[in-house]
Amino acid sequence: MSINRTATPLIDAPRGLAGVVVAETEIGDVRGRQGFYHYRQYSAVELAQTRGFEDVWHLLVHGALPDAERRAAFTAETAVLRRLPEEVRAALPAIAAASRVSGPLSGLRTALSLLGAAQGMRPVYDIDADRRRADTLAACAAVPTLLTALYRLGQGLDPVEPREDLAHAANYLYMLTGEEPEPQRARAVEQYLISTIDHGFNPSTFTARVIASTGADVVACLTGAVGALSGPLHGGAPSRALETLDAIGTPDRIDSWVRERVLDGDRIMGFGHAVYRTEDPRSRMLREIAQSFGGPRVDFAVEVERGVEAILAELKPGRALHTNVEFYAGVVMELCGLPREMFTPTFAAARVVGWSANILEQAADSKIIRPVARYVGPEPPVAVPAQP
Repeated sequence: MSINRTATPLIDAPRGLAGVVVAETEIGDVRGRQGFYHYRQYSAVELAQTRGFEDVWHLLVHGALPDAERRAAFTAETAVLRRLPEEVRAALPAIAAASRVSGPLSGLRTALSLLGAAQGMRPVYDIDADRRRADTLAACAAVPTLLTALYRLGQGLDPVEPREDLAHAANYLYMLTGEEPEPQRARAVEQYLISTIDHGFNPSTFTARVIASTGADVVACLTGAVGALSGPLHGGAPSRALETLDAIGTPDRIDSWVRERVLDGDRIMGFGHAVYRTEDPRSRMLREIAQSFGGPRVDFAVEVERGVEAILAELKPGRALHTNVEFYAGVVMELCGLPREMFTPTFAAARVVGWSANILEQAADSKIIRPVARYVGPEPPVAVPAQP
């Protein structure tokens, strides 16, 4: 039996805080039953289909889509911020070596912390809104440079310096591969990045806001969010979903492979979502992008999707388990030449913008997020036994 010893009445919340409203936001929302999500007042999928990454970044940070003049100014402002301070550049080989096994996302936590220190970022509690916004822009612009440099160093290659004349997504691919990307690939990656900028109060976004509520600096908030994203139940699934295609191998194995795993209680990676009770709109868009490339890999992915959904509907009736964003995200990123170890880091390169928008919103509210845990252990006080 637990006893409330606080002055504030305790409110029991469901496991995982499912359905619990913890804040108000103007950034966006996910309507899981409708299969729809939005950034501010616009459909996120429509934005991905019709706008560039810089436009949507501007929308989340400044609250409005830019006109041509503001787009040019914002693009120029953020492109300059892609270059890293010398002290950060000098430390990247050691960070890459230390994170060789765990990968670039792990190294990003260290590199981000160093970036914040090198740029003298101060607690959001102590700076005004303009300075907070400037700090988020600097961090968001640097994350793709950090990730690609860490990956290349881990492969024994030299980092590729960013180019200010390339758009955000094209520059990301250029820094990763050392070659200017084909327009179709650059646009496909851009659409993926836009579609994953924000997605409600997911664990990493909530983590960023909790840290921001303490008044910590921008990179402290982002580093915590990266840690949350690294978990396989959150951001670590795109490569695992692609491994599902590898494991099945051929169309004739779909039925037997899927049935065996479902009956064993295993999760089919790339299917099902904590919020959506219908088709994930991101998956639908990414499927269309994949099909625009065509080829046997895409055809097989579509066939696997249909087979898995049919078997899940049969064996788990009423569950409405469809492909989520990770399934076709993996296919699209593979088609665009990204190595699998960069799938989740690429997710982070997009989501850092959404985290930053949430950090700015949270920093405007000085109330710290401080829930309580219900103690259910042995009733204290118990005398401490004598030391033997």
